[in-house]
Amino acid sequence: MELFYAALQSGFASLASYLAAHVLLCLVPAFFVAGALSALVPQQSIVRFLGPDAPRWIAYPAAAGAGSLLAVCSCTVQPLFAGIYSKGAGLGPAITFLFFAPAANILALSYTGVALGADFAIARLVLSLSFGIGIGMIMALLFRGDDATRLANAAPFVSGEGISRQSVIFLLTLIALLVAGTLKIDLLTAQLTTFDFALPAALPAQQLLDRLLPVDAIKGNEGLSLQGVILIFLLMLIGVTALRGLGKVDEGFNWLTKLSLSLIVTTLIFAALGIQTTADGVMIAVTGRSIAVAALLVLLILLARRFEAWDLQQWLWETWHFVCLIFPLLIVGVFLVGIIRLFIHPEWIQAIAGTNTITGNLAGVIFGVFMYFPTLVEVPIAKMFLSLGMHPGPLIAYLMADPELSLQSILITSVIIGKLKTWTYVGFVALFSTISGLAYGAWVDGTPVAVLALLIATFVGLVIATLYFVDKRRSSITG
Repeated sequence: MELFYAALQSGFASLASYLAAHVLLCLVPAFFVAGALSALVPQQSIVRFLGPDAPRWIAYPAAAGAGSLLAVCSCTVQPLFAGIYSKGAGLGPAITFLFFAPAANILALSYTGVALGADFAIARLVLSLSFGIGIGMIMALLFRGDDATRLANAAPFVSGEGISRQSVIFLLTLIALLVAGTLKIDLLTAQLTTFDFALPAALPAQQLLDRLLPVDAIKGNEGLSLQGVILIFLLMLIGVTALRGLGKVDEGFNWLTKLSLSLIVTTLIFAALGIQTTADGVMIAVTGRSIAVAALLVLLILLARRFEAWDLQQWLWETWHFVCLIFPLLIVGVFLVGIIRLFIHPEWIQAIAGTNTITGNLAGVIFGVFMYFPTLVEVPIAKMFLSLGMHPGPLIAYLMADPELSLQSILITSVIIGKLKTWTYVGFVALFSTISGLAYGAWVDGTPVAVLALLIATFVGLVIATLYFVDKRRSSITG
C-alpha cells in the first residue's frame, strides 16, 4: 500500500510540475499557432513547400529549418505537427519536422555545446539532421499509399490561393510569443525590477509544498511553487470557461469566449513573472520575458481586430479542437510517466551504459523515453550522467531519444497519424538513436573514420535494400 501511495504521489508530482512550469508559456501558444495554421493558412501554402509532391530538396530542408527555430519538447511540438499534417503536409516532411524540432533546435544545440562541449553539439546536429530527414523519407515511402488517400480525401483548395500578409504577420507574432516564453537568454531572463510584498503565510505554504512534492533533479521532479499553484488554478478556470467559450465559438462569440480569452492573457502574463518566496513574503520580479510576453499579447490583440469575425471564430475553434485532441492524452501520459520513473533507478542506467555496447545504447534510448524531461532539461541530466561514468555513445543515444519520444507524445502521435505509423516511427527513432550512439561511441573510442563510414554505409544500404524489397513485394500484392 505504501508503494501504491508513493506511485500516486510521483504521478501527481510529475503532473503538477508539468502543468505549472511548462504548459502555459510553451504549450498554450503552440496550440494557438496550430489553430492559426489550420484556420488562416490556405492548404496550398503548406502543400507547396511540405506536400508529398513538393521537391524533396525543398520539402525536407524546409521542415528541418522550421523545426530549428522552435525550442519545443516532444509534447509542445505535437499541436504544431498536427497543424501542418492536417493542412496537407506530406507524412515525410511532417515527420522530419516532428523529429528535428525537439532534437536540434538552435537553443538545444547552443545549450548542448555550452554544457557538454562542441563535439556533442556537432554530433547532435549532424545525426539529427541526417536521421530526421532519413526517417521522414522512409516513412513517406512506406506509407505513400495512405498519404495519397489522405490528401485525395482532403477538402479541395483553390488554385492560386495564398496566405495573406495579415495572416503571416499574425502567425509570426504567435510564434514570437512561443519563442519569448521558452527561450532562455539573458535578454529575457534578466530582472528589470522587483517588488517585495509582506505575506507571512507564504513561506510556510511553500515549505508544505516542498514536503508534499519534493524536488528531485535526478528523477526530473521539479517541485511546485506558490506561483505554480496559482497557475494551475487559473488553468482550471480557463478550461471551465473555454468549454463553451471556445468550444461553441463557431456558433458565435459569447461572454464566456471573452472571459476565457481574458483569463488566458492574464495567466500568460502572470506566468512570465518571476515570483519567489522570501522569509517575509514574496518577491515579484519583472523580467525581459515579462515585458516581451505582455507586448506580444497586446500586439496580437491589435492584429486580431483586423480580421473578420468568422476568421477569428475559425482560429479559436481550431485551437480548441487541438486542445481536445491532444491535452487529455498529455495529462494521462505525464501522470503515467511520473509513476513509471519511480521504479527506474538512474544507477541502473549508469551500470548498463558505462560502455559503448548495443545494450548500453538501448538503455540510453529506453531511459530517454520513460524518464521524460522538459525541453533542455535533458542536457544537464546528460551532463550529470557523463560525470557519473556513462559512455559518450549511450549519452548521444539518450540525447537523440529523449527529446523525440515520451509516453505521452507516443499516445498523441498515434491519434494524429494512427497507431501503425506511430509505432513504425517509434521503432525507427529507437533504431537510429541506437545506431547514432554506437557510431559516436566508436569514434570516441578511436575507431578510424574510414571504418566507421564503411559500417554506417553498410547499415544504410541494408535499410534501403530492405525497404526496396518490402515496397516491391507490396506493389506485387496490390498490383
